[in-house]
Amino acid sequence: MSWVLLVVCFMLAVPASVPETVSPASAPAQVEVETDMPVVALTFDDGPRASTTGRLLDELALREVPATFFLLGHRIPGNEDLVRRMAAEGHQIGVHTYDHVEVTGLSREDFDLQVGKTRSLLLDILGEGEFWLRPPYGITDAAARQWADSPIVLWSVDPEDWKDQDVGRIVAGVVEHVQDGDIILMHDLYGSSVDAAVQIVDALLGKGYCFVTVEDLLARNGIEAQDGVIYRSGRK
Repeated sequence: MSWVLLVVCFMLAVPASVPETVSPASAPAQVEVETDMPVVALTFDDGPRASTTGRLLDELALREVPATFFLLGHRIPGNEDLVRRMAAEGHQIGVHTYDHVEVTGLSREDFDLQVGKTRSLLLDILGEGEFWLRPPYGITDAAARQWADSPIVLWSVDPEDWKDQDVGRIVAGVVEHVQDGDIILMHDLYGSSVDAAVQIVDALLGKGYCFVTVEDLLARNGIEAQDGVIYRSGRK
């Protein structure tokens, strides 16, 4: 897990006088600081798309904010550099099927074509990774949960940014409802969603929020993610 990103958030929030525990230089940085700082995970579905995802990554990099991207397999070819950039810049990468189809009612062969094929593409590009699953429309069944081979990530805040692409409404839909531990659902397919995401990040940073990946959000709250289990937020 990207402990360094957690460390950055916590260090920004806590007075210098608070004691820290620092691991040896030869080990991954794992600084644990007690803080009441609210923490959320910003997630994006349906990418990658060169024009919008690239700009979003630029804006997140400027603010040193990590996110979690659930990718469609058919959009990966031709956008391999964007996927590499996501990983290099500390973002978590997951699977949103190959063709954006419901995973319920699929045969095992079709499920593997949608989920396994997308994972294989990501492994070919990145060489390693678990690539958690977010099923399209947030719908699963017993078979999909059994075959997932990863935690299943849903959400607790959904501004429906695909609905009318109204930036002001999207921003308000998140900022006015978000709480500590929320997983925010957005889509990096639309320019309006990128504009809204930037405003959401700036607004929540101004309110003292910290952004982490979904994996780190769960870990921060002592939740051990398990394959086939659905997670809607980082709250127990």
